[in-house]
Amino acid sequence: MASWVVHHWFSILFLVVWLGLNIYLFVSAFLNFEKNEKYYYTREILGVTLAVARASARCLNFNTMLILISVCRNLLSFLRGTCSFCNRTLRKPLDYNLTFHKLVAYMISIFTIIHIIAHLFNFERYSGSQQGPNGSLAFVLSSLSHHDKQGNSWLNPFQSPDVTVMYMTFTSIAGLTGVIITLALILMVTSATEFIRRNYFELFWYTHHLFVIYIICLVIHGIGGIVRGQTEESLVDSHPSECAESFQKWGENNSNCKHPRFEGHPPESWKWIIAPFILYVFEKFLRFCRSQQKVVITKVVMHPSKVLELQMLKHGFSMEVGQYIFVNCPSISFLEWHPFTLTSAPEQDFFSIHVRATGDWTENFIRAFEQQYPPMPRIKVDGPFGTVSEDVFQYEVAVMVGAGIGVTPFASILKSIWYKFQHEDHKLKTQKIYFYWICRETGAFAWFNDLLTSLEQEMEELGKVDFLNYRLFLTGWDNNIAGHAALNFDKATDILTGLKQKTFFGRPMWDNEFSTIATAHPKSAVGVFLCGPRTLAKSLRKCCHQFSSVDPRKVQFYFNKENF
Repeated sequence: MASWVVHHWFSILFLVVWLGLNIYLFVSAFLNFEKNEKYYYTREILGVTLAVARASARCLNFNTMLILISVCRNLLSFLRGTCSFCNRTLRKPLDYNLTFHKLVAYMISIFTIIHIIAHLFNFERYSGSQQGPNGSLAFVLSSLSHHDKQGNSWLNPFQSPDVTVMYMTFTSIAGLTGVIITLALILMVTSATEFIRRNYFELFWYTHHLFVIYIICLVIHGIGGIVRGQTEESLVDSHPSECAESFQKWGENNSNCKHPRFEGHPPESWKWIIAPFILYVFEKFLRFCRSQQKVVITKVVMHPSKVLELQMLKHGFSMEVGQYIFVNCPSISFLEWHPFTLTSAPEQDFFSIHVRATGDWTENFIRAFEQQYPPMPRIKVDGPFGTVSEDVFQYEVAVMVGAGIGVTPFASILKSIWYKFQHEDHKLKTQKIYFYWICRETGAFAWFNDLLTSLEQEMEELGKVDFLNYRLFLTGWDNNIAGHAALNFDKATDILTGLKQKTFFGRPMWDNEFSTIATAHPKSAVGVFLCGPRTLAKSLRKCCHQFSSVDPRKVQFYFNKENF
């Protein structure tokens, strides 16, 4: 636990500050509306729920601002680049932008529920004050519009006892936009669950773009001025401290108190959203311009297990290891963009991706390139964008774990290592790499067989056999495969992959693996990189905490997971 806190202290501090700001904004807004004299008469009708509604609204505005910034990928890539010289702990929050995006979404959901409940009470109290005793202050305040010749100084939006809460909800600007905002938020949150994203990505993608409607409705939500406070001029003529108790004599000739006049609370949402929205629009414009650049597909390769490899060229394209791009194929869907990790090395004169069939879009994409007749489908590319895998060469020892197609970022890293050894790059800080690839079927190993074979040969020729320690694990096998492998175990190469390293059956024993690495590198900073499922991430994160030394001068494991 102590080592985890040490590794993530800046991320923890970031979350504490965020939570603290939410608490501060809520409390300050609550106290402002509870103590502000201009809302004295409004509180006489609504009570404490007025302050609760306004406080939750301010927190909603704050978190909506943050949720836009957290998905500005160009901004995050720029910050990652400019912070490359910073301590790895300071860069850590950039790697968890999507996690933070989800946390902010949950916070928005919580404050939305609070805001809705508070305003439902407000509407009920507005309606009830119209039907209350004639001599009560709430009834007099609700009837003030009858004394206002201009009709613009009302306090209660329910102008008659016949107006129902349902009617006001669907006929007022605040009520109608509130309903639309709530529906959009429900659809966005429910479609963003792990199951929907994995199995129905298109549904997730389309519903998530309801945020445009959410933002527009949020900006105009307060235009109607349904929450009203006393005007500055009216506070002089009819101050609550002097006139509240003599409300029955308001406007009489022998009274010094006039009927109070009210004005709508000015909308605030646009003040919070305008800057990040402009930044987001600029981000989209930049990505649009970049995506319009011509992409030339130089090579198409169909690998086993229905995996498509595309090699491409694009003017001005520059990448780093472990980065990813967004790909669009207009012939399949004009709007959908899907992320794919780059499998090429920065040293190569092209960039490549590997696409596995995991849904309708990817299946249609692979099918389009399987066709032998021209023309080849046109694609658009946006990126590249930075990920945590860019930091792999910042560690003395790197542990890379790929599950299935999750091997793609590490293919880029391994290719780059091959080129660095080819050109005798003496700036390479990394002294040892442990690579684990876990697959369900034997055909998957063929995706990067040539790469691993080349690395084996290169390491032998350079006398650096110990630099790369890689292990392949097959989790989907039967007795025939196991028996065949056992009979041919004494051969120089593995019967399944053709590599010198034998294939292991089952899953890695991570406790043993980490214990061995910790013993071999007692004073090293070990970067653990994963591109794989959440359950595997949980196991690796636990091992990183367990085998990191309490002494910061000894072995420390730093867990990093791909998120895009």
